[in-house]
Amino acid sequence: MRLTTAQALVRFLANQYSERDGVEQRLIPGCFGIFGHGNVAGVGQALLQAAETGEADLPYYLARNEQGMVHAAAAYAKTRDRLAAFACTASTGPGSTNMITGAALATTNRLPVLLLPSDMFATRGPDPVLQQLEDTRGGDVTVNDAFRPVSKYFDRVTRPEQLVPAALAAMRVLTDPAETGAVTLCLPQDVQAEAYDWPEEFFRRRVWSIGRPVPEPAALDRAVALLRTARKPLIVAGGGAVYSQATEQLRAFAEATGIPVADTHAGKGAVQWDHPCAVGGLGSTGTAAANALAAEADVVLGIGTRYSDFTTASHTVFGNPDVAFVNLNVARLDAVKHSAVPLIADARAGLEALSGKLGGWQVDEAYRTRTWLLAEDWKRTTDACFAGEQSTGRLPAQTEILGALNDLVDDRDVVINAAGSMPGDLQMLWRARDPKAYNVEYAYSCMGYEVAAGLGTKLAAPDREVFVLVGDGSYLMMAQEIVTMISERLKVIVVLVQNHGFASIGSLSESLGSQRFGTQYRYRGSEGRLDGGVLPVDLAANAASLGADVLTASTVDGFRSAVEKAKASTRTTVVHVETDLYGPNPPGSGWWDVPVSEVSELDSTRRAREDYAAAKRGQRHYL
Repeated sequence: MRLTTAQALVRFLANQYSERDGVEQRLIPGCFGIFGHGNVAGVGQALLQAAETGEADLPYYLARNEQGMVHAAAAYAKTRDRLAAFACTASTGPGSTNMITGAALATTNRLPVLLLPSDMFATRGPDPVLQQLEDTRGGDVTVNDAFRPVSKYFDRVTRPEQLVPAALAAMRVLTDPAETGAVTLCLPQDVQAEAYDWPEEFFRRRVWSIGRPVPEPAALDRAVALLRTARKPLIVAGGGAVYSQATEQLRAFAEATGIPVADTHAGKGAVQWDHPCAVGGLGSTGTAAANALAAEADVVLGIGTRYSDFTTASHTVFGNPDVAFVNLNVARLDAVKHSAVPLIADARAGLEALSGKLGGWQVDEAYRTRTWLLAEDWKRTTDACFAGEQSTGRLPAQTEILGALNDLVDDRDVVINAAGSMPGDLQMLWRARDPKAYNVEYAYSCMGYEVAAGLGTKLAAPDREVFVLVGDGSYLMMAQEIVTMISERLKVIVVLVQNHGFASIGSLSESLGSQRFGTQYRYRGSEGRLDGGVLPVDLAANAASLGADVLTASTVDGFRSAVEKAKASTRTTVVHVETDLYGPNPPGSGWWDVPVSEVSELDSTRRAREDYAAAKRGQRHYL
């Protein structure tokens, strides 16, 4: 069959499927893209031809920002438990390199996305072309080489026939739960348009089965033996518990053993917030309940977690000098962290195996009672934060807005966030009852993820209400995909929280002795600093100009009313609300290692350095 390289790729992608537990679905259900020189006459022509002739089913979605479309693809994959992945095509040069941040986010979060950046001429006939980097070290270097460190698989297709092994390798990595992430196939613009006689076999329907690896028997015995010695065990539920759809098995295991369950951002909702064993988020922005139990834990069972520094409070949260770890994870990299007894297996299969081996073992009743009392005490703290009992400003505290929203969402509604002060508040306070109802991207914590992720999540779960929580800082960085929501007639509710600055970094700056320097949106003042009056930026008007319906609120009651109206609407709606930049914030019980200047002329910095040195003494390696 004679086709161009781009036409062959489109036809190939349309025939790829994933399968787990006997359920098949499209592996590549669509393609985001922005056309320019490099892909408009290659991949763009191929997608048009596929739509016009029906020779391949690969729907195209016009995005507004290349980084944003990769974020949307990552959110799509996350919502679909990594069983499906969008492709993203971009033009040569800046169009392609705009995707690099998205690639880093996807790989850091272990989320499959397929990136198709256009590249320079393989023939080098018209070199240097528009937007080409000329590198004196080598003629084969292009800007797309910057994708290599942030991709789990990278290839450059410089001849049409190279597409066959490259495309198959790409699908292998996209469907590998231990090795997945951004997969990059660079496509030189001349090769995209070059014709080749392709083998028919290349286009057959392929089903990529995603298995459930079981624990090696000896490793399972070692893990069970260690767990049986525990008197104060703790489970850390990460994203792997959700992606493997092991939430029922996790709840049953916790109920049978009585082991309390703390969660990471990616694992929130794996156990319902009001379950008797649930103690909430762990670590730097964790609950007092989870962190208190972690400080005493003698055995920690990590399930599908990568143990980021926020989860471990920069290696300070697990305080027992004799603490030991069992890590159930499909990825060996994570399974062996903290000198753990590794259980390299699927989370569901591993939990089923542990349940069978542990038999009737369970914690003492006194430990169950302590878990329940700590969780109940934190519930009262959360209620107080949601009620704004410590609020003193004329504007509502962010925690009050979150409390109102938590009351208004249904169990299956999805809340999305990524950066700023909200992730900390959400990990401490948000009450999730569904494993797909909480999408806070905190592996890369990328400002600008939120709105784009709302697009991808809604495409992946059209039957769920999607709430995007975004601060003014992230909104100003990337809100363009609101236009895509409008063009696709998708309904997303964007809660735009405006406090005229970077609340999270401002608070961190103050705690580290840097006095909130450069973190507020202000005119330049008389002393040359950005400390003048508030800027006359109207983000509500901006959202309306992008095509969204806009509702504004200045009180908690007004916010509740606006959200109810947004829920009743069928269109994308932005609810704009102003909050107090200075909080108050929920009471913290964890630490985060952010080095403070060792010498300084500022008293505030010297005091912060003393506090930092004291906290640093609690840091350790778990050996």
